[in-house]
Amino acid sequence: MNERKVPLLPFALTLAIVLLDQVTKALVVAFVKPGTIAWSCLGDFFWLIHARNPGIAFSLGDGFSPPLRSALFILLPALLIVGIVVYYVRSEELSTAQRWFLAGIAGGGIGNLVDRVFRPEGVVDFLSVKFYGLFGLERWPTFNVADASVVVCAILLALSLALEERQRKAS
Repeated sequence: MNERKVPLLPFALTLAIVLLDQVTKALVVAFVKPGTIAWSCLGDFFWLIHARNPGIAFSLGDGFSPPLRSALFILLPALLIVGIVVYYVRSEELSTAQRWFLAGIAGGGIGNLVDRVFRPEGVVDFLSVKFYGLFGLERWPTFNVADASVVVCAILLALSLALEERQRKAS
């Protein structure tokens, strides 16, 4: 029987993201009144704010009924996280960097999933950045550490896969 070693070190990133995400959210909940700006930087470019998002990305689905929100926003992300971990463990083609990116995506997903399960008011968001009217947005939708982790790691994973495909075609 061929036992392949699956690198587990990238899951340290998953744990670190979940911990950092939950600690920062707990601090915001403890010290910032909901709906208020606690701190701003560079004029109104950056705000530290306490916001709640009962929906998913960009507040999509925040008008859904609570049972539907629970089914969609707890069950589906949990299945996606399980799928990411299964793919991570079973895939033999992933590079080391791609494993770290998947671990970062899983960490962000778990961070927000914890909020959806244990914070009935919604996911705690607290980072707000001015967007200067790009895409019709004066401010980018408020986000958190978990959101940033998912977005950054997904972009890096996509770039890594595209580069890998480009190199494969070149050879």
